[in-house]
Amino acid sequence: MSRKLFGTDGVRGRANSHPMTAEMALRLGAAAGRYFRRDGSAAHRVVIGKDTRLSGYMLENALTAGLTSTGMNVLLLGPVPTPAVGFLTRSMRADLGVMISASHNPADDNGIKFFGPDGFKLSDEAETAIEAILEAEIVPARPENIGRARRIEDARGRYQEYAKTTFPAGLRLDGLKVVVDCAHGAAYKVAPEVLWELGATVVPVGVSPNGRNINDRVGSTHVETAAEAVVQHGADVGICLDGDADRVMILDEQGRVADGDQIMAMMAGRWAEEGRLRGGALVATVMSNLGLERFMQARGLRLERTAVGDRYVVERMRAGGFNLGGEQSGHIVMTDYATTGDGMIAGLQFLSEMARTGQPASALTQQFAPVPQLLKNVRYQSGSDPIGTSNVRKVIDDAEARLVGTGRLLIRKSGTEPLIRVMAECEDEQLLAEVVDDIVGAVEAAV
Repeated sequence: MSRKLFGTDGVRGRANSHPMTAEMALRLGAAAGRYFRRDGSAAHRVVIGKDTRLSGYMLENALTAGLTSTGMNVLLLGPVPTPAVGFLTRSMRADLGVMISASHNPADDNGIKFFGPDGFKLSDEAETAIEAILEAEIVPARPENIGRARRIEDARGRYQEYAKTTFPAGLRLDGLKVVVDCAHGAAYKVAPEVLWELGATVVPVGVSPNGRNINDRVGSTHVETAAEAVVQHGADVGICLDGDADRVMILDEQGRVADGDQIMAMMAGRWAEEGRLRGGALVATVMSNLGLERFMQARGLRLERTAVGDRYVVERMRAGGFNLGGEQSGHIVMTDYATTGDGMIAGLQFLSEMARTGQPASALTQQFAPVPQLLKNVRYQSGSDPIGTSNVRKVIDDAEARLVGTGRLLIRKSGTEPLIRVMAECEDEQLLAEVVDDIVGAVEAAV
């Protein structure tokens, strides 16, 4: 059975449109509750976190109704980062964790992603099983076994305290001025407070959520606002999180951005020197730059590539016993500390290296010279397959032939939005632009 609802990162869509409706959230909660409930009693629990989107209230209530109807006790965390849900699912001995968020997407979108009792995102097999329950008749709990719901008032504080334990005990951030952009999202209180408690002078950006402004010209996908603040305030570094704080971009003292590849290179090199890089490898996706691969090879290390999606990175890490991986987009997964991408803890790792070495951010963010890379997106109608048309296939084949020996090409459908992503890498920037534009033109014509 193929999955119809779940994409690469849970279920996503436009709020109040299928599948992000209250009705679907209720049924999805009931199906997940039925899947995770081990017997007929009400002694099972689920934690639910959310970001700051207006639709989070609606989906939170609907999920709660569905879950309690099948005998699950619900613990409501309120606005917390996605990695906090993974952490608290394990810490609170829950059977299931749920995060309501569409990550870096606009405010009108929302999503639902599930974590197992180990704090890791569910496998494809588990999501397929939940969909099968959803499509059948969901058996509710007996009246005496209906679950309860309660709010956990200190959920944010629990995660904050844990995050600080990942920062070296002998270091402080005294003397560092840090711009932190929280994208008006889930970390709007957590991140500034953690940095201040560690001694930094904090310049907060994107910390006034109103339900509608999450990721709006702020955050890891819109770093310009934070870059201006870095320059204006003479800051030493900028940390840009996305709406649910599971990804990060770093800005140096001049406001220049370093993506996930550069951050992973810095961490991999440092961890290898300390003997902490398990398996002598870094796990990244097919989107990561060829320059990162060369950086690893030059140090006798390996880059293991996976399909796009941090869940696939984590699956490979767990299967191979690796402890560092991530995506170019800024998901940095450190299984020594977290079960999923954690933007704040990754940012703390970068800041600890600044504090330890005394080097400026610009010296730490330029770990390798990236191979020129170009990515363009084409929006398409859900359910169609523009990549499969004969004309598009011919243009792609021609582009691959032109790139043989000089670069690589990657074309895929986004797992979270109705977009065709066209990416190429090539030392010859003119050829790079030509092949990407040719493919984009063909896809647009097919659309």
